[in-house]
Amino acid sequence: MNSRKRNGKPNGLLVVSELGGQYEDTFNDVKLEIINYFTFKAVRTVLEQLYEMNPPQYIWLYSKVNMISLMNVLIYNFVSNNGESKDWKRLLQILVKENQELGERVMITRLSLYARWIKKCDHGEIYKEISEENLKLMRDRLLETIAWPSDDTPSSQDPKA
Repeated sequence: MNSRKRNGKPNGLLVVSELGGQYEDTFNDVKLEIINYFTFKAVRTVLEQLYEMNPPQYIWLYSKVNMISLMNVLIYNFVSNNGESKDWKRLLQILVKENQELGERVMITRLSLYARWIKKCDHGEIYKEISEENLKLMRDRLLETIAWPSDDTPSSQDPKA
């Protein structure tokens, strides 16, 4: 039996991928991306601090970050089957297990960075920037599609024509 007929839409489109998302999405993917981003920023911040204050710990943490990145490339997918990014979570698990003090430092830094961002984040400004960018993209596309008359084309008011 044809899959289109199973859907009850004989002439309709068949959705092959859920890549585009649905209106009823919970935005858990966005939440996960934000968490991952702040984990990344926290690790980078702690690395910068360790570089100046504790070079041996810097080297240790740097090697763990590189090991996790290499494992992701060689063995694991960057994204699991349910769309959950696993690399930063795995790094924190390793840090807490192998160097609890450093793991806690990264987690505290992550929370602190997020708290600072929340205080500074202007959701109205972000909305405005997205709207303006959308408008600019559509305006640019419209200008690309307009057929402008060339200088060689005689106009109806040209006395030479």
